[in-house]
Amino acid sequence: MAATFTEAVQLKDVSYSVDGQEILKHVTGVFPEGKITTLVGPSGAGKTSLFRLINGLRAPSSGDIFVQGKPIEEYNPVDLRRKVGVALQSATMISGSVYENLALPLKLQEKQLAEEDAQELLDLVGLKEDTLDQNIKDLSGGQRQKLSIARTLVNRPDVLLLDEITASLDRVSQQDIEKLIVKINQIYQTTMIWITHNLQQARDIGDYTWVMIAGEVVETGESSLLNNPSTEHVRQFVRGEDS
Repeated sequence: MAATFTEAVQLKDVSYSVDGQEILKHVTGVFPEGKITTLVGPSGAGKTSLFRLINGLRAPSSGDIFVQGKPIEEYNPVDLRRKVGVALQSATMISGSVYENLALPLKLQEKQLAEEDAQELLDLVGLKEDTLDQNIKDLSGGQRQKLSIARTLVNRPDVLLLDEITASLDRVSQQDIEKLIVKINQIYQTTMIWITHNLQQARDIGDYTWVMIAGEVVETGESSLLNNPSTEHVRQFVRGEDS
C-alpha cells in the first residue's frame, strides 16, 4: 500500500499458534483508518484468527498489535471491544424484541438505550421504526443481519470487523448489506475490515485488500490487485475462486 494514511490497526511480525500448530505466521501490515479493507483467502488461511487477535479475544504468540497507535495489551478488554466491534455471519440473538436485542450492549454496561437512539439506528440500517417492537423470531435473514450491524454500532466503534456477514443471504439482501456498509463508512468514517469469500464483493466494496494463504499475508494493496495479482499463489487462488 504505497498511499499515505493513518493506521487504524497495525500488526508487526505477528504469529499465533494453538497446541503447537502455527495458525498465523509473521503477519505484518496495516489497516488504514476510515477505509474498507477486504480480507480474502482460502478457508483455513487464518482470517478469523486474525480478527480474534485484533479485538483481543486471543493473544498473539509473538509480535505486536497496535490499535490507533496504542499497543493492544494496554487497552482494558472491555474498552477495546467497544472500540473494535465485530459483526458475524450468524450473530447470536436473545429471545425477545428487536429493541431488547439492540439495547443489549448498553444493558451489559448497566445503561439504557433511549428509544430515540434505537429508532435512529434502525433508520440508519434501513429497518422501519415499527420493527422495534417486533419479535426477533419474525425477522428475515437480511433483517437480522441489519439488526446485528445496528447493535454493533450502539457503542460507535472506531473499527468494525465484518466476518462473512453476507455469506448466507440472497443476492438482494447481500446488496442491501453492501450498500449499508459503504453508507456507514461514509457517514462515520468507520474503519472496516471485511472477511469475504466473494471476490467480486472484495473488488467492488474494498478500498484495499489483503490476501491470506496458509496463515501468511501474501499480497496487499488496492483492491484492484485481484484483477492482476503479482504473485503466482494469488493468481491461482483468484482463478480458482472466480471459475
